[in-house]
Amino acid sequence: MDMHQKQEIRKRKRLEKCNDEPESKGQNIHWFPGHMMKAKRNMIESIKTVDMVIEIRDCRIPYSSKNPMIEQIIQNKPRLILLSKKDKGELVEINKWIKHLENETTKVIAIDLLNDNVISILTNACQQVMKPKIDKMISRGINPRAVRAMVCGIPNVGKSTMINAIAKKRIAKTADKPGVTRALQWVKLNKNLELLDTPGVLWPKFEDQQVGLYLALTGAIRDEVIPIEDIVIFALKRLITEYPDNLIQRYNIEISEDPYETLKRIGLSRKFMRLGDEVDYKRTMEIFLNELRDDKVGRVTWEKVE
Repeated sequence: MDMHQKQEIRKRKRLEKCNDEPESKGQNIHWFPGHMMKAKRNMIESIKTVDMVIEIRDCRIPYSSKNPMIEQIIQNKPRLILLSKKDKGELVEINKWIKHLENETTKVIAIDLLNDNVISILTNACQQVMKPKIDKMISRGINPRAVRAMVCGIPNVGKSTMINAIAKKRIAKTADKPGVTRALQWVKLNKNLELLDTPGVLWPKFEDQQVGLYLALTGAIRDEVIPIEDIVIFALKRLITEYPDNLIQRYNIEISEDPYETLKRIGLSRKFMRLGDEVDYKRTMEIFLNELRDDKVGRVTWEKVE
């Protein structure tokens, strides 16, 4: 066996170490910087100053992009869940999630924060959520004031994008890397709605490794937290099973049931080669993950209601 064959075997073993369904009993993923702890404390202190909560989740991972700590923070406040990035997920699956998540105190809508009329949609939705309280004030002869809502969610779900869109200027900082917004800030939308923007907050650790992989896929946690091999193979296994046409159309390759072989074919199709006609796996994985996050591989909903 020559050196090239040995290298191929080692790479395959390394890339295949990620199972299709990572078990929650696996290694816990810890990710809780100091600024997130401070943000959590500030949110707990500020919740009494608002009427309701706007929680933003990624429509592609509505379960994994839910922060369990938010339930403790918001207490019994009425809630509006925004499923962001609806242009990136499957509309049929998004509608299933809307029906699944709605209840007596929670309204759910899907939104494209970059192209929809965010101000109108958000104002109307918040007015609907607070309608019982508004009607009660009117019946007592009280002129309702603006609804005050706390905006919260994990990093990179679109909070800063939304605040900037409705304020029509870059009030909140935005970046590709998660965890940019650090401080609470009030933004007056109009006479009917005032928003308290909060930093993106994650929970201390991911008990379920699969949740961590979904968050890594969408860029909600820093790339250093989970090895890129695990993320890419996890994504390829799902795409091969559920979205093979997306891969075929994007990379013009024949799909293999083996995610390692499919990754190799992607590298060959893009001519990402090293010396000795060896596929440059590092570059292939980096480009593939970037294209996946940039929606160049097509609409994908990673989590289904079922």
